[in-house]
Order: sequence, then structure tokens, then C-alpha cells
Amino acid sequence: MNVYKMRKQAIAYKDGFRGWETLEEMVSWNAAETAVIIVDMWDKHWSTGATKRGAVLADKINALVQRARRQGILIVHAPSDTMDFYKDAEARKRFLSLSAGAEDLPETVVVGEYPQPVDSSDQGSDTVDEYKPSGVWTRQTARIEIDQENDLICGDEGGALRSCLAAKGITNLFYMGVHTNMCVLNRSFGIKSMLKRGFHPCLVRDLTDCMYNPAMPPYVSHDEGTALIAGYIEKFYCPTVESKDIG
Repeated sequence: MNVYKMRKQAIAYKDGFRGWETLEEMVSWNAAETAVIIVDMWDKHWSTGATKRGAVLADKINALVQRARRQGILIVHAPSDTMDFYKDAEARKRFLSLSAGAEDLPETVVVGEYPQPVDSSDQGSDTVDEYKPSGVWTRQTARIEIDQENDLICGDEGGALRSCLAAKGITNLFYMGVHTNMCVLNRSFGIKSMLKRGFHPCLVRDLTDCMYNPAMPPYVSHDEGTALIAGYIEKFYCPTVESKDIG
């Protein structure tokens, strides 16, 4: 059993006034019931800023992944839109075999929708780039090692992943990767979708990045925008943890 320091936020009353209170709790998770979900850590992004930050993030994610494997935690690589690259990979074949024919889990938890604290309506690039919704990334970055004998590779296949994890008795999920305010939250395998099916997600807050342009509201730095999204997730969806506390 592994113990992690998790952080969340809740409305509290103090001296008759409402305010947000940060709460930390030591939570025990069994490694055999836990998975790491690596979200859309592609080889390249249409945003130059996202590509540069992703390269730095990838090395840190790879270090954590190695520690998590040693603990017996399942590693799931989820680079959406790139499954053609992995059609012959053993980790991809294993995922397809484990999820074949399984039915998706029903929604059992009501999950609300709340306005985000940063405006990414311009697609959120902090560098001058032309927006390209697809055709830029081809695979997960090679900086993150895939263990073909033990890991899984899935695309934007939330139903299949949920069935696969349920069959393995896995309910606890560490999320890392990009981008926090978009794919990490909203993919079919993202935090909100898994939360609706009774899984227990937790964001690794220092191993993620948001898509945010500081020229847009609330007019803060990119790093501050990423921190605001992590706080938003702590308030409305799930706790967060620091990577140093995993392993």
C-alpha cells in the first residue's frame, strides 16, 4: 500500500464569511489498483511554446514512470490520434486484446460543468503559431519510454480503457501530460469522463501544462494560468499531488 499526500480545495466558513480552504490528506492506494495515464505527450505540437514545454515535461514524466513501474503501477500511454504509428506495438496489441468485446461502464457519478479560470478561446498558444487541429503530431515523444511487455497504449478510446481497467481491478488514476484545461480534463479517457464512471482520478500537478495565452483573461503569466487550472481541478473535480510524493 502506497501513501500519497493529496491536495484539494473546499468552501469553508470562517468568521461568518465564505472562502476557499486548501486541504491536504494522506491517501493510501494499492499499487495493483492504480494506473498512470499519460495524456497526449506528442512528439510535436502546432504551438511552438507547447512543444518546448512538452520536451522538458517529458523527461520528468519518464522519471516518474520508471518509479511507478517499480511499485507495480500500470502505465497507460494515451497519445490520441497516433494509433497508426503503434499498430504493430505489443503494448497496443495487449490493450486491444484486453478490451476486445467489453462493454463500457455506465455513468454513476454526476459531474458538473464549471467556467474555467483562464480564457483559451483563441486555442491558448503563447507563441505566434498557426492553429492546426491535427496532422502535426505523429506519435508519443520518444523521451517517454514504453515498456512493451507491461504497459498499454490507447487512443481516445475511453470506453475500451475503462473496461480494461475495470477487468484488472484498477480504480485509482494518476493523470499527467497535456493539456490540463483541454485533453486532460475532457478526453473520453480524461478526468471528467472517468470520474463519471466511479474511478478515482488525481492530477500530478507539476507534470502537466495548460494551453493559455497571457494576452487573454485573466492576463497572468503562462505558469500562473497552469496553476489556476490545477486549483480549478482541486475545487471541482479531483485532488492533486506532486510528483516527488509518488515513489
